Amino acid sequence: MTDGLSIGERIAWYRRRRGMSQEVLAGLVGRSTDWLSKVENDRIAMDRLAVIRSVADALRIRLGDLLDEPSVQARRATARASAVEALRDALTDYRRISPVLDHGSNGGLIELDVLDARLRSAWDACQHAHYSVAVHHLPSLLAHTHQAAQRHHGNEQLRAYSMLALTHHLAATVLARTGEADLAWIAADRGLTAAQHGGDPLVIGSLFRSVAHSLLSCGRFTAAQDVTTDAASYLTAARHPASPAFLSVYGTLLLVGAMAAARDGERAAVQDYMRGSDRAAGQLGHDANYLWTAFGPTNVAIHQVSTAAELGDVHIALDLGPSIEAAGLPVERQVRHKLEVARAHSARNRFDDALTIVLAAEQLSPEQVRDHFISRQLVGTWVRTIRGKPSLRLAALAQRLQILE
Repeated sequence: MTDGLSIGERIAWYRRRRGMSQEVLAGLVGRSTDWLSKVENDRIAMDRLAVIRSVADALRIRLGDLLDEPSVQARRATARASAVEALRDALTDYRRISPVLDHGSNGGLIELDVLDARLRSAWDACQHAHYSVAVHHLPSLLAHTHQAAQRHHGNEQLRAYSMLALTHHLAATVLARTGEADLAWIAADRGLTAAQHGGDPLVIGSLFRSVAHSLLSCGRFTAAQDVTTDAASYLTAARHPASPAFLSVYGTLLLVGAMAAARDGERAAVQDYMRGSDRAAGQLGHDANYLWTAFGPTNVAIHQVSTAAELGDVHIALDLGPSIEAAGLPVERQVRHKLEVARAHSARNRFDDALTIVLAAEQLSPEQVRDHFISRQLVGTWVRTIRGKPSLRLAALAQRLQILE
């Protein structure tokens, strides 16, 4: 019933459904009635997740109910919905829950090197924002890596468990990107268990990052910070050599914490996480992609823009964002950065500049732009609030995003 509505219109719809007055809802989120009235009439853009989350909590609904979750759009595409359901079945298969219930498979084992190549290929698809491709391959990859972990022994079993953990990490990443936050949490949790069986501190640290990111996607910002802090302490205590991979896992973990703190409005915590991540990037000295982290000085700079935008510091996002050259990073990172810069331009009523940037992002990854809440929110707001008839390029983009029929 809320398909096609803006965030403000959704707020009004759920508020009325709850039988709540504007005065009551505004009071619950610490805002004025005039502010809420402007939000519901799309005269104020809701572009900070922390604020949207506070309204969702006050209305006792999920964050995704206000964001036009991409999973809603995904269910309209039969092929993708089928792939996601297959992945759901793989993650919730009772035989994967406990080895006691799994009597093994009579099928032949696939060599670990072959599984490793398949895992790398699926991660590459994810980082190029080809989420449908990754989702398609994940169910069988989960089954085969699980089988390998159960049937191998010694060092090969430890390696298989680490691969199983990273396969779950990939599943959690893709599911979070496509709006399946609750299922992403299950994948991250299962992955952390497998990582602990494998015993590799870097893989364990990587899965802690996955857990923190899944909590962030579920809107549990404080819990995500707690996991980040505890995991950073674990990695430090592990005394793993300060290898490029270690610096990348550690630094990226802190970036997740910085985003969680920003969405929770914790400025001091954001600065602490960002300083730690910046030191790790400085030690690394260049952009790299160890354990699919895309970590380095450029990613730290991108997160300076992202955290500034989340905190409402639009001027910082506009000062830093356009000057960052992200072409050397994976496509997914490039597109995410462009959307943040577009959001900052839109907040300054520079709609043409913002639209141009979103269209450039779409050229890189139509799938990511179609699904991401920032692009959907921006385009939906522009269609409803810009005076006069939408331009041809805006109308065409809105149709591609299924915002306009």
